[in-house]
Amino acid sequence: MTGHSVPSLPQMAPRVLSIQSHVVSGVVGNKAAIFPMQLLGLEVDPIFTVQFSNHTGFPLFKGSVMDGAQLWELIEGLEANQLIQYTHLLTGYIGTLSLLQNIVKVAEKLRQYNPELVFVCDPVMGDDGRLYVKPEMPAAFRDSLVPIATVMTPNQFEAELLTGLQIGSEEGAIEACRALQKRGPHTVIITSAALPGWEHYVTVIASTTVAQHAGQRYQQLRLRVPRVDAYFTGTGDLFTALLLAWMHQHPGDLKTALEKAVAGLQAVLADTVAHCGEAAKATVRTAEVSRARELRLVQNQRVLVAPKVLFEAEPIYPANGMGR
Repeated sequence: MTGHSVPSLPQMAPRVLSIQSHVVSGVVGNKAAIFPMQLLGLEVDPIFTVQFSNHTGFPLFKGSVMDGAQLWELIEGLEANQLIQYTHLLTGYIGTLSLLQNIVKVAEKLRQYNPELVFVCDPVMGDDGRLYVKPEMPAAFRDSLVPIATVMTPNQFEAELLTGLQIGSEEGAIEACRALQKRGPHTVIITSAALPGWEHYVTVIASTTVAQHAGQRYQQLRLRVPRVDAYFTGTGDLFTALLLAWMHQHPGDLKTALEKAVAGLQAVLADTVAHCGEAAKATVRTAEVSRARELRLVQNQRVLVAPKVLFEAEPIYPANGMGR
């Protein structure tokens, strides 16, 4: 696999169009993504794919889901007022096929104004073998969004859905990354893999075809962190937002961007666990438990800006054997 040159960034202030879910109360989707990106120096314009009272882990939620026509109407308004200059497009939860189809149009429209637009796609579809989007959505992600994405951040289950490959090893994870890269994105990060022999750790696997300042062997990386024995909503949304921001600050240095994104997420998780007490290990997610588990972003804004890196990303292939 040959390295690409690092894309030059547009000569405009970094601005993200973030198309994700929204909750009135809680920290998921755009509520988990906007604040960290702003802290790290990016302007963020959000569009809400859903607007719910709270996240769906609660016993009950109320609200509405955006369709594709409503999304496009907003884009038309932005364009009419010359407000459509973006360096980044970030997408998360997409609830309907019409919305996904119009996101393709949005990416095309944004690239008319900025051909170097970075499209970071978090293909939110499910986790741990459980699909939580409509059955037709995985194929739509695979056929419509993978080819136009710049960066993708699937979890292990989502990477398997997008590639048709079973990931049972580090080599299998790299194979899945490369299968996606052949179809579109130059960088793929599998955000949370459970690999044999490392069951008590979350393994992050990253692969990029962008030339790295540290050398070619840093194009494929692993990073492992101890698994937190609790379930929190919004961690993937937070991680992808942090990754976008740190990749913008460290072009050609995926290792540093990955380490800082993981460090920020881990600091928020550790503090949230410490403050939610017995709710962290509760097996029944009542409203009280779900409320206690909301990520503590505001309280951890300093560590999001200046994270302490405790876990380093390592090259998967040694210097004398690229494994290609």
